[in-house]
Amino acid sequence: MNSEIVNRIKIQQDDITTLAVDAIVNAANTSLLGGGGVDGAIHRKAGPELLSECRKIGGCPTGEARITKGYKLKAKYIIHTVGPVYRKGGNSPELLQNCYENSLRLAVENNIKTIAFPAISCGVYGYPIQEACEIAIHTTIRFLTDHPSIQQVIFVLFSREYLDVYMDYFTSYSKNG
Repeated sequence: MNSEIVNRIKIQQDDITTLAVDAIVNAANTSLLGGGGVDGAIHRKAGPELLSECRKIGGCPTGEARITKGYKLKAKYIIHTVGPVYRKGGNSPELLQNCYENSLRLAVENNIKTIAFPAISCGVYGYPIQEACEIAIHTTIRFLTDHPSIQQVIFVLFSREYLDVYMDYFTSYSKNG
């Protein structure tokens, strides 16, 4: 695999709400009005202005993405994407891929150079971490190949277990991909 692309991807265990990047991605629900997990944490840390802006947007369908200001976060923007609820044999892989592609497309359109993603759909939406990781990494590498304006993509994992899955897969993929 192209080492230039590999060098633009970083994987770390952290709290996504604390990162000083141009944009963080919120694993949102369709209402965009906050919820549990990373969505709730982002809304709490960003402050009430985020909820006000999200109300004006009017929601977001699964697989699509919307952008707001970052408000009280270190990140300038929040890209909200709605991941699929996992259903084996359904269209979950395509919808999850769309989450990453549409988020990255919004990043390019808004001159965002650094972006951080959580493990979209892997919490209460039940997506198996290994499958989600493969989709996230493949989609991101493919996108970065054609879009040099994005300088860094950070996959931010909350748990050590998820971090290990991402690190193992990315290391293997970058050597053999």
